[in-house]
Formats: sequence, C-alpha cells, structure tokens
Amino acid sequence: MYKLLFSVVLRRLPSETMHGLGFGFIRWASAIPVVSWLIRRWLSPRHPALRVRAFGLDLPGPLGLAAGFDKDALGPDALGALGFAFVETGTVTAQAQPGNPRPRLFRLPRDRALINRMGFNNHGAAAAAVRLGTRRSRALTVGVNIGKTKIVPEADAIADYTSSARLLAGVADYLVVNVSSPNTPGLRNLQSVTQLRPLLNAVRETLDTQSKHRVPLLVKIAPDLGDEDIDAIADLALELGLDGIIATNTTISRDNLVSDRAEIDAAGAGGLSGAPLKQPALHVLRRLHARVGDQLVLIAAGGIETPDDAWERIQAGATLIQAYTGFIYGGPLWPHRIHAGLARRAREAGFTSVQQAVGRVNSAS
Repeated sequence: MYKLLFSVVLRRLPSETMHGLGFGFIRWASAIPVVSWLIRRWLSPRHPALRVRAFGLDLPGPLGLAAGFDKDALGPDALGALGFAFVETGTVTAQAQPGNPRPRLFRLPRDRALINRMGFNNHGAAAAAVRLGTRRSRALTVGVNIGKTKIVPEADAIADYTSSARLLAGVADYLVVNVSSPNTPGLRNLQSVTQLRPLLNAVRETLDTQSKHRVPLLVKIAPDLGDEDIDAIADLALELGLDGIIATNTTISRDNLVSDRAEIDAAGAGGLSGAPLKQPALHVLRRLHARVGDQLVLIAAGGIETPDDAWERIQAGATLIQAYTGFIYGGPLWPHRIHAGLARRAREAGFTSVQQAVGRVNSAS
C-alpha cells in the first residue's frame, strides 16, 4: 500500500514538503494516547533475540533512525514508536541557521536514493536541549549529532562544537561529532587526524565536565575516505577512547547511478544516500572492523534497505545499524520489518541473539 501511495502521490510532491507533512502526521498520531499505545504495542521491537548492549546502553533492537530526519528533536519519541530502537537527532549546530536555499532535497526513485544539500538547517543546540530536556519519558535512547555552524571559521571549529556539547551533555544519551557532511564548506577537512584529535579531545572534556554521568562519544565519517585515512581515524578513536564510529555519511560520488543524467544534474551538488551507497559504506565498515575488532562500537549506515542488508552489516562488524533513506522509501512499517527479519535470520543461523553474530563474517574488500 505504501509503495503504491509513494509511486502515485508522494513522489510527485516536493521532497522537503513531503518530509514535513509526513513527520507532522507521525507527531500528531503519536500525541493521541490510545493511538500511540497501539502503535508501540504493534511495532516496537520485542523479540529477545534483538536486544543489544552498546556503549553502556541497553537497546531493544539494533536498528535506529539516522540523523537528518529529525534535525531539531521535534519528535524522537514519536519516531521511536514506529519500531526504531533508538533515534539520532540533528545535525545540530551551536548557532541556529537556515541552511541552504530551497530546493535542497531531491529523490532519485530509480536508484532508491536521495540527494540532499540541506546545510545543517536547525534551530540551534540550545533549542534542541530544551526539547530533549522536557521529554515526558526517557525510555527511548536518543542520541544527538552535532556539526559546525556554517559562518564559524574552520579555525574556531573546536569552540563551536564544544558549545553544542556543553548545551547537550545533560540531555543526550550519546553524542556524535559529524565531520563528514559534504554540505558545509570545509567540514570534511576536520576528518584529518591532525584536526580531528584536538576536536574530539575538547568535546570529550566538555562532556565530562558538564554531565554527571559519562556520555558516550562517537564520530561519523564519510564513505569517500581512502583506506589509509580510514585506518588513521580508527587508530585515533582507539587512542582517544572513543565509544564508537558511524560508517558512513552520504557520498559526493555519482558513480553507477541508473537515473537519467539530466535528472542527476538537475539535483546538483549534495550528499547522495540510499541504495548506491551500499557497497562503499560496507567497505568502510569492513575496513574499520578489521582495524578495531570489538574494541569500539561500529554503527553501520548507508544503503540499508532489507533485512539481508542489515544482517550483512552485523556480520561485517556492526553492533548497531542506522537508516534514513531506506525508511523514506520503505514506509512506516519498514523498521518493524527490518527487526523481524533480523530476528528470523539470527534464529536460522543458530544464534540466540543478533549480537552474537556481530563480526562473525568479515572480509576487507
């Protein structure tokens, strides 16, 4: 039904408009107590084989919603009700900013992909902190993804990130430093180890001084890095005692797309997500796992559409998985289907839990 609705109606609406309407409907439905209870009862992950423990947190399943869908922490609990085991809000910046001019979000249906150049549009870290601090329940794990304010010079990036960390330390279940979006000029330069080390050290120190409990810290990297850079970031993460790495963000590549060239060119610059990211993101994940083993939590993101995709990422070393574009194309029942499929695959493989399968098949490609 959703696929029919998407192909006949939804794909004909502007992507960002459709996103706003869809998210608004999810929040509206979740605000009705009986409806919210029924949705959670039906869709929440409950199979014991799905339970995962990662960076000190107990989660009912391995699938979470990636950053980008709920940039301002407007409704993480409503999204969790659809069956996500955790939700990552953001990307949030220290200062509110409008992002890039519209249109800035485009679909490539033939590739089951999106191109976005949103530019970290958000109301700022202070506003997100207020919303997260006034949640009625903290049952759902909610992480926050932070990035650099566009107008802040690269030389002042550390102060900008630590400002966000200071505001969010008390309300985030975990924090992600995003240095890999292609839509903020100069941001990806921060992935170099010489710049990344002092940045991560400063954010870690800020979290430790601002929170009564230890807030897990992760970094999110791009799929376009060379193998030596992947290894260097993995080594740095181990050196600094990070809790994990998210692999990966969107790609600037336009290789191997089947959409018409005119359609691709019309979308223009931005990060590509969805099915075409499957193999590049999987390569980065395998490379990271070969380097760090089980010393860090690896979160796989990029090109996850089916339970088989999710299972492959877990076997390649991912403790957790995230998605955004797969959810857009798959519809509101998609998280439930992925979790149900994972529980079935674990049982068929002879495991009592999905977590037992983490890294059991890993060959760097």
